[in-house]
Amino acid sequence: MSQLKLNFKLPLKYIPDLKIGLVAVLYYLAARLGYFLVFRQTTDLPAWPPSGIAFALIILLGRSAWPGVTLGALVANILAYWNNQDLDKEAIIAISSFIALGQTLEVIFGNYLVKAWIKDSYPFRKARDTFRFLFVTFLMCVIGASIGTISLYVNGAISSEAVLRSAFTWWVGSVVGILLFTPFLLAASQKQKFDFLLPRAVEAGIFIVLMIGICFLLLNSSLVRALPYLAIPLVLWLAFRFNLLVTISFALAVSLVAIFFTIQSKGPFILGTVDDTLLLLQIFIGAICISAIVLSATVAERTQAENELTQFNSTLEAMVIERTKELSKRNSELDNFVYSVSHDLRAPIASVLGLINLAKSDADPKMTKTYLDKIYSSALQQDNFIREILDQSRNSRLEVKRDKIQFEELIDETFNQLKFATSTGTAVEKIVDIHQSEPFHSDRWRLKVILNNLISNSIRYRNGRDPVIKINVNVINQKVQFEIEDNGRGIAKEHIENVYRMFYRATDDGAGSGLGLYIVKETVDKLKGSISIESEEGHGTTVKLEIPELV
Repeated sequence: MSQLKLNFKLPLKYIPDLKIGLVAVLYYLAARLGYFLVFRQTTDLPAWPPSGIAFALIILLGRSAWPGVTLGALVANILAYWNNQDLDKEAIIAISSFIALGQTLEVIFGNYLVKAWIKDSYPFRKARDTFRFLFVTFLMCVIGASIGTISLYVNGAISSEAVLRSAFTWWVGSVVGILLFTPFLLAASQKQKFDFLLPRAVEAGIFIVLMIGICFLLLNSSLVRALPYLAIPLVLWLAFRFNLLVTISFALAVSLVAIFFTIQSKGPFILGTVDDTLLLLQIFIGAICISAIVLSATVAERTQAENELTQFNSTLEAMVIERTKELSKRNSELDNFVYSVSHDLRAPIASVLGLINLAKSDADPKMTKTYLDKIYSSALQQDNFIREILDQSRNSRLEVKRDKIQFEELIDETFNQLKFATSTGTAVEKIVDIHQSEPFHSDRWRLKVILNNLISNSIRYRNGRDPVIKINVNVINQKVQFEIEDNGRGIAKEHIENVYRMFYRATDDGAGSGLGLYIVKETVDKLKGSISIESEEGHGTTVKLEIPELV
């Protein structure tokens, strides 16, 4: 039996069309809601919901959805004016087209200011950004109100005496619509975290009971005028105890209830004239919405700062313990360093002084060259020791530097510096295999310190024969893998775990300072790499390194 499988995944090319269609439909539905809020025997609206909904959708969906605003505004206004007997069809289409243009330019300009000035699609994280959002709202609504009012005047829908009043009423209605609906939609689009906590549930229950009690009190006509005074404390409560979505939802609900009762000529906002009633209602809605978003943003910013401080305090103790351990380690290393340096620096000097005294007392001219060779050897030993101390100092002090690395060039340079370091003066035999097909970036100086110490160890601790050193390099997946193998005397198993300690010597012949592998380990750690050593006494040593690329 065959089954029919349907794939409803839309191609990407249809997604912009869906955005535009969604914006157009929501704008039209918001306009229908707005017309339900119109005052009786007038065309005045206390709030224009499409302004707030269109602004929020453009912020969320992007500027490319602007045709949806134009289409929705055009259809909504044509249908609103179509039955107006005082306007001909051409005037209705012209007025509707200019109003749609004004609404589109309004939201595009507002979205531009949000992106350029606030730089956040959710402008309610900080109080500063919230005040900027309010300024953007006041400014952008001038565009739609101006173009709409001019289109009405040019087409004879209003007289010249009514231009300023119409423009102001239009501007206030758009501002109130944005304050009501844009914060609500933006807050609802954020990821919400709902944790059921008993104290918070009890608090919400108390709030609901209190609201029910207020509703019963308002049934008494003499207490209706107390609504504005009762709403403000409740907004403060929600802003300090809950998030913006809860607070602005309450403000939206209270505002819609206030509009409904005012339209019915009831409530605390009824004054002598319709204009005064409308303005008082709009002031109340604006005040309660501004209070809700500003207080919520302030509380959210403070909460974020408290959380960051709490997190910092929780990690501070661990940081102190870690720093204390590091300081103890450095103090221990410093004690060993002072002791060993004083000993290792004095030993070659004492050897040189002894050889000079022997040369003075020995009359045989043939011994002079022997003494000079030994003095040279002691001076070279001290020079190497000082160089290693300087390498360690630079590694711990200097920041990591990002260089482009060519491993063939780096290895050749290291071998050239050490090519006559054998006892016979012959060049070191090397077998190098490098696989590097991609660029690699790391600290060139530190890589050279690592290679120089490892290669010089292979030469210094030879097994009675000229050293043969094999080096394999593989650059892959943004890291480099080294494998350095020699045919030297090797390291006894009991010494392997201690060779990275400062001034630790696995032999008693005094050939090294005990700093080489310590420097290598510290340098590898600085580059966030890893090192391992495999060695068989009398046969040789293999050192494996893995170092990530510096990003």
